[in-house]
Amino acid sequence: MQGHIRKRSKGSWEYIIDIGPHPAQRCSACHRRFWVERRPKGECPKCGGRLTETEERRRQTKAGFATRKEAQVAMNKTLVAVEEHTYVAPTHLSLRNYLTNEWLPAIESTIRASTFRSYKQHVECHICPHIGSVQMQKLSGSAINALYAKLAVSGKRDAKTGLSALSIRHTHATLHRALKDAVRWERTTRNPADAADPPRVAGGGHEMKTWDARQLAAFLTATRSDRLGGLWHLLAMTGMRRGEALGLPWEDVDLEAGRISVRRALIPNGKVVVVSEPKTARGRRSIALDPETILVLREQAARQLSDQQRKGNEWRDTGLVFTKEDGEAWHPEVASRFFRQAVRRVALPTIRLHDLRHTHATLALRAGIHPKVVSERLGHATISITLDTYSHAIPAMQEEAAARIAELVFSCDTA
Repeated sequence: MQGHIRKRSKGSWEYIIDIGPHPAQRCSACHRRFWVERRPKGECPKCGGRLTETEERRRQTKAGFATRKEAQVAMNKTLVAVEEHTYVAPTHLSLRNYLTNEWLPAIESTIRASTFRSYKQHVECHICPHIGSVQMQKLSGSAINALYAKLAVSGKRDAKTGLSALSIRHTHATLHRALKDAVRWERTTRNPADAADPPRVAGGGHEMKTWDARQLAAFLTATRSDRLGGLWHLLAMTGMRRGEALGLPWEDVDLEAGRISVRRALIPNGKVVVVSEPKTARGRRSIALDPETILVLREQAARQLSDQQRKGNEWRDTGLVFTKEDGEAWHPEVASRFFRQAVRRVALPTIRLHDLRHTHATLALRAGIHPKVVSERLGHATISITLDTYSHAIPAMQEEAAARIAELVFSCDTA
């Protein structure tokens, strides 16, 4: 690597270094050169001519040093970074330009549609309107903290009320992910979100509420004949996620063997519903069914056959277990709304539809079922997630273990 130092006309010093070959494009008409930062240009932005790809040696200049010694020290550090492949060329790229033109298009095909939609909402509504004009390489932890403080006061659309701590943490997660990718893509040397301090969430986010066995039995009995009664039953007795149950096709149900295979899920993306992979790699799983759940699914099949005969040509064969009267899939948010109505009708303590999953896990752990089995039924990535999420159910297991050990020890002693 080569570099040299020279004195500027205003008395300051600057260094010029050769940072090696770099992808570029040359215009065949005006012969202008454009360095390729993230993605090539389609045509010459100056004259509209055809661009050809090339590779040329690139120089970098840094000025503003008071003495030759300061310039020498800075140049040496830069040369070391170039040699170690950690050097990132300075750029005036704004955070808005990076997020909207580079990051979001690059990750769209790699994540779930619902996740992308939330990322895009955070970028467009909470990040870019406030700090989008900041140069990405000049973004600091303090600037991000100022953003969070502003969102807490006037972050909603009316600009008069603030976002919740949980919403701000979600925004932080999006920004942190985007800047982490920027480091990997050599657009910046550091992630300033590491130095930011998002607000803490009291109670760890959504409060987990569950029913006991008697309350769950009362609800399932009262809603057995409802159109979505079978869905409530399946969620409560298997711990499946809402989208997994709504996206379950009959071809993945084996009533003779008493098992279902989870291989897909219906995910809401605004007003439309998209088919997606399960949330985690271990989300693709096989779940054993109890005899009562098998009976409920047989009743669901009979109900669906009746719907099909009644609708005739209007019936749409989606192959799903839980459908509307015409065979169309349910929107997950609509299913959640019907569940809230059913809970109010039965007059039980209010819980969310997702809390049926929590209820299943809590009852299973308190019944002494091994956490590994519970984790497999839920489709968690690791058993530690199960134990951390349902730690409230562990004390009961501890007490039972203590009692059993004492009984074993002292029964042997008396014998």
